[in-house]
Amino acid sequence: MTPLVSFEFFPPKTEAMEQTLWQAIQRLAPLNPRFVSVTYGAGGSTRARTHATVRRILEETSLTPAAHLTCIGASRAEIDEVASGYARLGVRHLVALRGDIPPEGVGVHPDGYRFASELVEGLAKISDFDLSVAAYPEVHPEATSAATDLDALKRKIDAGATRAITNFFFEAETYLRFVDRARRAGIVVPIVPGILPVTNFAQVVKFAGQNKVAVPPRLAERFAGLDGDPETRRLVAVTTAAELCQALEANGVNEFHFYTLNRAELTYALCHLLGVRPAQPAGQAA
Repeated sequence: MTPLVSFEFFPPKTEAMEQTLWQAIQRLAPLNPRFVSVTYGAGGSTRARTHATVRRILEETSLTPAAHLTCIGASRAEIDEVASGYARLGVRHLVALRGDIPPEGVGVHPDGYRFASELVEGLAKISDFDLSVAAYPEVHPEATSAATDLDALKRKIDAGATRAITNFFFEAETYLRFVDRARRAGIVVPIVPGILPVTNFAQVVKFAGQNKVAVPPRLAERFAGLDGDPETRRLVAVTTAAELCQALEANGVNEFHFYTLNRAELTYALCHLLGVRPAQPAGQAA
């Protein structure tokens, strides 16, 4: 069975980055993803750019946009107005997140949603949104234990979330063990694995450190010596990500969420290897 896919983008900061983003969207759109999500900066720092990107996707493509929405640093009224604006625009899917605490230390607004579970509950009252939330196979960096982190996920699901999308990981067993634990805890909604193709190994190591994600030694070995060889690095990246997805498929996983970093090449190649391809015109051989 051909897997279902979705893609994540982030709002562009410059005109050049906007061109890169739209090239990626146009390249990936024929793969007919379930949805494409657009991230939201810490403390709502990209609110206007996120909204503009979501609106353009809605108006200029046939894709289903999913807008990220974080609650750190904002009042309930502010968040509710943003969500209501999305509902009026016709956006039906939101990714509800607490959000990272910015370096300047802005935290929960005194009149704000304290946790993602409260945000989900509030959004569900505004409109009949399809609500996705985050899950952490290797535990949220701020969680005191795996058990409390799983409890937090269950609260988000119980509040009305319809799907969880995981943080990136590099070993199939990491995801599979997490899903087993979630099912035993009574979490029955889809838990979609988040896949990050490695474009820049040093950058990924930095991301992994920030998110407490384990980087297996074999990954370092594969990318060793390729800093100045982008072509080989891309081939290794696609092969590595495809092996991870195929290992998950062998264990019954049939949906993937790809962190594209606004680049289409690796994600498109990976989807091709997984059998996700543009629809063929009637009468044309596949």
